[in-house]
Amino acid sequence: MRRSRGFSTMPLVVKNLIIINALFFLARYTFGSIASTDLNDTLGLYYFKSPEFNPWQLISYMFMHGGMSHLFFNMFALWMFGSQIENIWGPKRFLNYYLITGFGAAFLHYLIIHFQVIGLESLFTSEQINNLIYEGKFDSMSPLFNDARQLYNLYNTPVVGASGSVFGLLLAYGMSFPNQVIYLNFLFPIKAKYFVIIYGLIEFVGGVQNSAGDNVAHFAHLGGMLFGFILIKYWEKNDLNFF
Repeated sequence: MRRSRGFSTMPLVVKNLIIINALFFLARYTFGSIASTDLNDTLGLYYFKSPEFNPWQLISYMFMHGGMSHLFFNMFALWMFGSQIENIWGPKRFLNYYLITGFGAAFLHYLIIHFQVIGLESLFTSEQINNLIYEGKFDSMSPLFNDARQLYNLYNTPVVGASGSVFGLLLAYGMSFPNQVIYLNFLFPIKAKYFVIIYGLIEFVGGVQNSAGDNVAHFAHLGGMLFGFILIKYWEKNDLNFF
């Protein structure tokens, strides 16, 4: 694979991804104020059995964000790690990697959700499930009310954000520049390879704990890293000039 001819602090794909994410964020708040419509409900990615699921969400969810801080930190990480990766890979391979890790993030996230749904659905009849999912109806006095609410949320809460792809880029950065020093919180120096390992472990623990009120899609982050690792190893095996 050919390397890019020069280093850019804001390469083409990174720049356009940041612009697109910013435009989607602006559109969300514009539609919210004008039409009282939250685009996250339309463009966020739902569980595949949800009545709200649509195929385009597999792509559109990557460009939606929950708030300004969510957008800012994802775009900062996209620029920080993605710029150097795009410079050594070139725009085509970089964009393919970004999108594939985004798909991988969604796949692992909803694979975990799927097993949770199967376990919860076993507690209810088909009629109860249909009433719950499609009409939001369930007996609030039932001892299974909390389980019903959890099942309803799994069906009807979309995942949004570029975080899966960003974690894929973090993994690529750690593999490409393992000894590059990153300043954690802009103060504490740490090598990129250790930074990636620590972040991966944090996400794994967070996903396994599945704490109440935790709205972070930890397994989506891990999915981005996992699919990124698989893709890089595949490219290395089939392209001797990868790096």
